[in-house]
Amino acid sequence: MTKTTLAAALAAALLFSLPASAPVEASDTAPAAADLQANPFLQAEWATPFGAVPFDRIRPEHFVPAFDAGMAAHLREIDAIAKNPAAPDFANTIVAMERAGRDLDRVGAVFFNMTSANSSDAIRAIQTQMAPRIAAHQNAILLNPALFARVEAVHANRANAGLDAEQIRLVERHHLQFQRAGAALTEAQRERVAAIGERMASLSSSFQQNLMKDTDEWALFLDEAQMAGVPAPLKAAAAAEAKTRGQEGKFAITLQRPSVEPFLTFAEDRALREQAWRAWTLRGDNNDGEDNKGLIAEIVALRAERAQIMGYDSHAEFTLDDTMAKTPEAALELMRRVWEPALARAKEERADMQALITREGGDYALQGWDWRYYAEQVRKERFDISQDEIRPYFQLEQFIAAQFYLAKRLFGLEFTERKDLPVYHPSVRVWEVKDAAGQHVGLFYGDYFARQGKSGGAWMSSYRAQEKFDGAVTPHIVNVMNIPAAPEGEIATISLDDAITLFHEMGHGLHGLMSDVNYPSLAGTAVSRDFVEFPAQILEHYVLTPHFLNKFATHKTTGASMPVELQQRLIASRQFNQGFATVEFLSSGFVDMDFHALTAEQAKGIDVAAFEAQALERIGAIPEIPMRHRSPHFAHIFAGGYSAGYYSYLWSEVLDSDGFDAFSETGDLFNPEVAARLKQYVFSAGNLRDPMAAYVAFRGREPVVEPLLRNRGFLADGDKRGTAAEGDNEG
Repeated sequence: MTKTTLAAALAAALLFSLPASAPVEASDTAPAAADLQANPFLQAEWATPFGAVPFDRIRPEHFVPAFDAGMAAHLREIDAIAKNPAAPDFANTIVAMERAGRDLDRVGAVFFNMTSANSSDAIRAIQTQMAPRIAAHQNAILLNPALFARVEAVHANRANAGLDAEQIRLVERHHLQFQRAGAALTEAQRERVAAIGERMASLSSSFQQNLMKDTDEWALFLDEAQMAGVPAPLKAAAAAEAKTRGQEGKFAITLQRPSVEPFLTFAEDRALREQAWRAWTLRGDNNDGEDNKGLIAEIVALRAERAQIMGYDSHAEFTLDDTMAKTPEAALELMRRVWEPALARAKEERADMQALITREGGDYALQGWDWRYYAEQVRKERFDISQDEIRPYFQLEQFIAAQFYLAKRLFGLEFTERKDLPVYHPSVRVWEVKDAAGQHVGLFYGDYFARQGKSGGAWMSSYRAQEKFDGAVTPHIVNVMNIPAAPEGEIATISLDDAITLFHEMGHGLHGLMSDVNYPSLAGTAVSRDFVEFPAQILEHYVLTPHFLNKFATHKTTGASMPVELQQRLIASRQFNQGFATVEFLSSGFVDMDFHALTAEQAKGIDVAAFEAQALERIGAIPEIPMRHRSPHFAHIFAGGYSAGYYSYLWSEVLDSDGFDAFSETGDLFNPEVAARLKQYVFSAGNLRDPMAAYVAFRGREPVVEPLLRNRGFLADGDKRGTAAEGDNEG
């Protein structure tokens, strides 16, 4: 997952917020000279190596004055562009906008990363205050008629202005951004779109705050006997969590995924599994002060209204118009093609687990809180393998090294840890990245461990985007995860899913680090939502190759490599439970699309709970597999940038499955020619070209869907042929 900062779109950063306390009001007087000198954001340059963020000098009280100063300066710059008496051209309009807002970019990049990665009451309060203000600031720029007139003039003359391909692409992207913001609307329509945007910024912030409060406040405190079945490393993490919550001697199960999912997988006490499962699935849906259903109803209605004003039937049509899929029906067609075999497989998996329950003397039907537990039992029975057996071979430090090794083998990059750069938390680490010629590429921050004040999940973001039109500016990238920290003095181990996530986020990280474009608006991960996951997901395929398992899967105690026969059992089990995983994901994708396919009239006053239930009934979902993200805690779409876009992970999986075959077909998973094309047209290319054109330039043809079906185990043995995708219909 990627998170967008102000360098790409000011408003998007608001969508990743944490709970708020009382608002912190901006000062109505100018800061004193001493305050200006002390505030790092109000200084022209940072005297740190590579201009790294001086986290050791930044305090919460610095942010609001910096936002105030940054927005004021940005508006002055925009006003000068809009009122320039010279005829509009690429240099005085488009390039001038690329230069504008640097101070605001800088404070926004740091602040919005902190709201997700290292929050506090003060940070949360500032975020609550700034959400609608930043949205209003964005509207003041993108809905400025004089500025849009200049952009439109440059766009109309782009073919005759002597511009190169990148410059034309930049003009087209700026013009489209203004159009999609509503710049071409009537004055009354622009005012309404602006009001909708500001209201949605507040609603999204409240949604995330409610979700984080429900997630952070709940914990199940257990004793030793109640933890029966839970592996020792997970028990140690639960004990450490209990200690931080003032319950030393107990074990704390929280609603963070790395805590609750293993508990549901291993805990023998069925009643406790049910208790944890219900709390987890009901986040944001407890009919209390943190209930999100009312917020969802208003968000969906406002999105539908805005889409109608923009000339679209639905928010889904509006959103997908600027993606690879192009239309909701194209995305739905792919989801339906995968749904049927996935649902059939899930029903087979359910039957297998029910049979096991019966053999063990159980007199109950499998329920949602049983699925992960009995899936693990069937896995052990069928493949003679368990998560507990695998985990000692997955040391965090080894797989961090494995990420860097892959980056070197494919792209020639070297990562050297730097201890001299300031960080925002003691557990954060920083590496300098150089290319094969020894030239500085950028900085990479790794923030791996779960803690309070940190959003759940895993993501990549940036503190500085790459550019070179006014001189080389190298990127500063961060990967954030939520791995339970090992007790002091012990080696941190991770699950197989954690290892895959590490490689996934490194893919996003390399997409930002290897960017090689002139203009920041086109840099790195600033690509369509259903393409951005491709460079992340293609790296996932390397984790379970014999090459990486032999080299990096070493036992934490003995140092021995994972035995070949264990590797084989692990690889053979990888398609196990894919019915569950796919149904869980696609259920969320279908519900997302159904919410956002509503017209403005249909969206008025919807009953969110009933709507979700009806959407699941239409696709024939089975109750034992709830949505991966139920609507009241579906932050991707209601507090993030994936609305009508959750399908994009599957869309990108078509690309990454087919794209990885480009390596495997050569017999060399590091084939230098294939890697060079992947670097040129994907990892370093940012948004220089249409995403399908980028993929075809890399692969030599459009993608096919069969590799995805094969990898998930949904193809019959004889059905291995590849069929060309039909244009944009299958991505």
